[in-house]
Amino acid sequence: EKAKTVITVCHSGTLCTKSNSDDIPGAPFGSFVDYVLDDEGNPILLMNEMSMHTLNINSDPDGLVTLFAQFSDKKAPSDGINKGQDVSRCSITGKVEKIDPQTAEDIELIRMRYSIAHAYADQVMDSPKFAFYRIQPSKVYFVGGFGVLAKWVPVEEYRDAAADILAMEAADIVTKLNRVHTEDLQLTATHLLGCTEIESIRVTNIDRLGMDVRVTTKGKRKNKLITDEFRIGFRIPVISVEDAKSEVLKVFQEAWEAANGIDWGEDGEPDTEVPVLKIAADGLE
Repeated sequence: EKAKTVITVCHSGTLCTKSNSDDIPGAPFGSFVDYVLDDEGNPILLMNEMSMHTLNINSDPDGLVTLFAQFSDKKAPSDGINKGQDVSRCSITGKVEKIDPQTAEDIELIRMRYSIAHAYADQVMDSPKFAFYRIQPSKVYFVGGFGVLAKWVPVEEYRDAAADILAMEAADIVTKLNRVHTEDLQLTATHLLGCTEIESIRVTNIDRLGMDVRVTTKGKRKNKLITDEFRIGFRIPVISVEDAKSEVLKVFQEAWEAANGIDWGEDGEPDTEVPVLKIAADGLE
C-alpha cells in the first residue's frame, strides 16, 4: 500500500534505460519523465520517438526499464525538514511496451488521465512523433525513508493495493501536528514510547493505519544523539481525514492521561492500549 501510494501521488519520476550510445553502450541512463497509472497500477508514459530514453528502449531487446519516483518537498509528509533520502520512494522495474491505440481497450481512459495530470498532453498526444508506453512491473522496491523501511514488494500485492485514503492530505496533517502539537508529541514520546532525554520529536508520516514518529534522544556517549523511528497504530483503520484527526487526538489523550497518572482501572474499555512498534533503531550507538 505504501509503494502504491508513492507511485499514485507522484506523477513524475526518473526513467532508467540502458544507453545505446557508441561510447557507453549498456550504461544506465536516467531521464525525467511524466506518467499516469492504468487501472492495474502499470505506469503509462507519453514519449517522443526521438527522446534519448525512447531510442534506448527501442534498441534494447530486453525492453527492461526502471521507473523511480519519490515524494517531492510539496507532496512529502513533513514539516519542511524531510528532504532527500528522508522521504518515501519507490522503484518499479519491468518490461516496457509501446501501446497500440487501435487495439488497447483502455486507450481513451489513458488519454483522459494523462490530459488531467499533465496540461501539455493535449498538444502532443495526437502527434505521430509521440506514443504511449506501458511498463509491466516485474519487481517493485519500496523505501520508507533514510534508515527506516526498505523491502521488495510482491508485484501481485502492489497491483491489488489501493493508495492510502490520506495520501493527498497527509502532508498538511503532518505539518500541522509538528507545528501545533509539540507538547502533545513530547508527552507521547515520554509516556507512550518510553523515551528519555528527548532532543527532538516529529511525525514523519501518517496513513489510514497509524503514524510514524521519529525521536532523537541523548546517547550514552558524550555529544552522541540517537534517532529511532516508531510506528503508532490507530485502534481502527480510518476512512477520512476527520477520522484520522480523531484517532491522533485519542493517542494524545492517552499520553496526557499517562503523564497525569490517570488510570481507569477495570472500568476502562478493553483493548484500548495504543499499539506501538519500534520500526527503526540507530545502529551506530
